Amino acid sequence: MTGSELLSHCLAKPGAWQDEPWEGDVVVKVGSKIFAFLGDVANGTSVGLKCGKGRDAADEWLARYPQDASATAYIGRHGWNSLRFGGAIPDEEILEAVDASYEMVVAGLPKRERP
Repeated sequence: MTGSELLSHCLAKPGAWQDEPWEGDVVVKVGSKIFAFLGDVANGTSVGLKCGKGRDAADEWLARYPQDASATAYIGRHGWNSLRFGGAIPDEEILEAVDASYEMVVAGLPKRERP
């Protein structure tokens, strides 16, 4: 899987849109909230996703894929992980993690912002 393919999958979600809040760092949002941090899409090798409601749930990824999953800096304590694609994590699991991140973020949006 490439960064462009992952971006396309993210943007296919209802209400999803691409933003670049920091120069060169692509994120995908639904409403006003980020559900995927893609960084440099052309050269990126990982995606930042909400992998659980808290650190305990997100730690399951770290236990299963210690070389390819890590807690995201600054927001990791809230259940965010960086998942490396092209490694041990199957593409299908990364796509499922994108879907789950999207669903968790949508569930936390005010009803007026939900797609």
